[in-house]
Amino acid sequence: MASASYSEDLTCPICLTIFTDPVTLLCGHSFCRGCITDALWSQELCPQCRTAVPTEIKFLLTSHILKSLAEKAKEAEKIKTEPAKEKAEVSELCPEHEEKLKLFCVTDQQLACIICRDGERHEGHKLKPIKEAAASVRRELEAGMENLCGDILAIESLANTQRQEIRKTKAKSEQLMTQIHRQFEEMHQFLRKREDEIKNELKFKEQDDVEKMSKSLKVIETALSERRELEAKVTSVVKIEDSERLLKSWTEGNSRVTAEDLIKPKANDLQVVDSSLSLGPYESHLQFFMWKEMLQVIEPRAELLSLKSNSADIAVSEDGRSLFSTPKSNQAPSRSSSGFRTRSRPARASGFGSSGFAEQYEDLPFMSALFTNHAFSVNKFTSGQHYWEVEVGHRDYWELGIKDNFLKYDGQKYSICSPNKTTELGFRDRRRKIGVYLNCALEKLSFYDADNMKHIHTVSTSLMSTPLSAYFHIEVTSPDLNPLMVCWY
Repeated sequence: MASASYSEDLTCPICLTIFTDPVTLLCGHSFCRGCITDALWSQELCPQCRTAVPTEIKFLLTSHILKSLAEKAKEAEKIKTEPAKEKAEVSELCPEHEEKLKLFCVTDQQLACIICRDGERHEGHKLKPIKEAAASVRRELEAGMENLCGDILAIESLANTQRQEIRKTKAKSEQLMTQIHRQFEEMHQFLRKREDEIKNELKFKEQDDVEKMSKSLKVIETALSERRELEAKVTSVVKIEDSERLLKSWTEGNSRVTAEDLIKPKANDLQVVDSSLSLGPYESHLQFFMWKEMLQVIEPRAELLSLKSNSADIAVSEDGRSLFSTPKSNQAPSRSSSGFRTRSRPARASGFGSSGFAEQYEDLPFMSALFTNHAFSVNKFTSGQHYWEVEVGHRDYWELGIKDNFLKYDGQKYSICSPNKTTELGFRDRRRKIGVYLNCALEKLSFYDADNMKHIHTVSTSLMSTPLSAYFHIEVTSPDLNPLMVCWY
């Protein structure tokens, strides 16, 4: 068998493999016949030493010694690969028992040998001969191909649908970008217009004040000039020692005005015109007044809700905006430590307002009174997006939202209430005004701190059935000094 040391010497310098039909040139270098024939087509030189090679290459004799050695080297290379095949055959044996794998454990889904079958690992397992198991698996796979193809089509459909949703989302985003730019531009135009108007108003007031003060300044400067001239004349007159000349000099051009009247102070007769320049509230509360003015031109604005109550203990103001308790029943509901109203026993679960729960106990007098202890908006919502704000003030208990989905505050914590479920929120700050945003298309209800528009929570539900009304609930107290009020802008 050829060793690696001289198998390299049996390698053709052109194809870099062991010689096939080797020939030796006159220069002593050896090549495969095919390799050197192809090489001499381009140039008749030895590829190694560049010695000229005769054109009669086809007459070169095969080097039988090199050929024999090359064949032995190839045989040696072939023998080297046989251990790998033997190793592959060994891998067909059980790694634990070194027995041929003839069984398939259906339970563990793995190959096993005869010894494995009787071991604890496969005790009670279902085992089959490999060929039988393979045939069974093949039948299952072939039978599942139709389902797999159908599943692939379904997944492709889902992928196409998802791509469409991505395109729709991008288109929606672009539309919203345009809408946002347009709405901000409208506000910018309004603010720029008002800015120009207020600046022009300031300029006009400035010109008017400056004109008045300029006239006053002219009068003052004239008086000052006259007094300085008089001062100079008086100074020159008092220096005259001759009495006749003094009187003559003083009375010259005085038009019978006495010295006392002429020298009488005139500063008291003059008045400085003070600046009246002021922009009123625009000077100190410009941004607030602009915000109030913008509310009149912004569309859409918050919903102007009007309230109605079907409770004898909750009244609505004449303008329909305020809700306050007016207990008329003999025993007003109280609030338990859990935050729910009770009379003599627990009266409602977390899903207050759920029609199913109410109907279940509507024959009980205390329950029927309890479930009418709320109010709704006259306004009905069937589609679109709506927003309203409610001033809750310092009330210790209130519920706001829509029926079956609302935000509850019990004086200590906030909770989101939906049918058969109450979720306590981590939001703790006590807020004076709550904003409610309803998106009918997306079936989402969101709550905000209306003073700074901080998001409190969003409810997603598919149980909203239109038409919807705004829902309100307050604790019945007497007297009620802090009514709940819907904000109108």
